[in-house]
Amino acid sequence: MASTSLRIALAQMMSDMNIDEICASAADKGAAVILFPEMFSNGYSRFDSESAVSRQAWIDAAVPLDGPYLDRFRQAARNNGLAVVATFLERGEAKPFNAAVLIDDSGEIVLHQRKRHICFFDVPEEACAPGEGSRVAKLKTKVGDVAIGIMICMDREFPDVASDLVRDGAEIILVPNSCPLMDDPTVGDVRVAGVRALAFQSAAGIAVANYPVPKDDGRSFAVDPVGKVLIMGGKQQELVTVDFDINEIRAVQKREWFRRVR
Repeated sequence: MASTSLRIALAQMMSDMNIDEICASAADKGAAVILFPEMFSNGYSRFDSESAVSRQAWIDAAVPLDGPYLDRFRQAARNNGLAVVATFLERGEAKPFNAAVLIDDSGEIVLHQRKRHICFFDVPEEACAPGEGSRVAKLKTKVGDVAIGIMICMDREFPDVASDLVRDGAEIILVPNSCPLMDDPTVGDVRVAGVRALAFQSAAGIAVANYPVPKDDGRSFAVDPVGKVLIMGGKQQELVTVDFDINEIRAVQKREWFRRVR
């Protein structure tokens, strides 16, 4: 019987690392998809909240959908024959967006997602505008079309995003992240617990890519559709890989169909 396993790489890397080399390494490890942490275009940098100049410089560093920043990811996808979730501060007319795109292995953008539940209460996202709505893309892979959705960091904490993705048929949800996952001084590992519960409630596989120390605490991880942790990285810079069994995800969704009713 042919394998129905889809390997996803989580690029637990700082943003000054070479994108081409990271993608090549993921391909060498047999990954079909690679996921980068949140707002990789600037490493989820902050600005001085007391300085209008600092704030404007941060906004001015936003990149367009059709510029050289994303072109580099698109070329890396083509060169290495894998899909890429690239993350960036997206240029907007009034305010920038915290955004991500899913690029297929031919270099085409098949999904464009803007973070909906931005951290409007703090720097740097107080300078951003929220996105609206979420949808799923059917990604062509060696195991057939797989329904992929994207949540960006805090989106995973709000039921409307999950409901939209489940309603649209998500089988795997990819989460670019930038915050402590296990070692938060206030809430500990509650974010990991939340993702496990979300996977169980949604009957979907979920993978989270985070920054390593000293930026965040690493611990990029993935869970299956009943909330079991499949893999968790360490704190250091590394490429974490996980295998999702697509047939298993579909079997769980069929068996637990009532969780998918929205």
